[in-house]
Amino acid sequence: MKIDKEKFEVELARRCLSSRNLKGVSPQTVAKIRRGGEVRPAALGRVARALGVDVTEIMEVKQ
Repeated sequence: MKIDKEKFEVELARRCLSSRNLKGVSPQTVAKIRRGGEVRPAALGRVARALGVDVTEIMEVKQ
């Protein structure tokens, strides 16, 4: 599964957070997101929870 990089960055900005402040999310996961890599569903859930959004709000939609 992929997390949309732009949506991820927007949510960080909305909440005035840095990627270091995401509780439960490893720096390696953040690096994967920023490189456009795939993350496991559990990691996607942890990122969504840390940002306070639903998983579908940050998922990259395949077209």
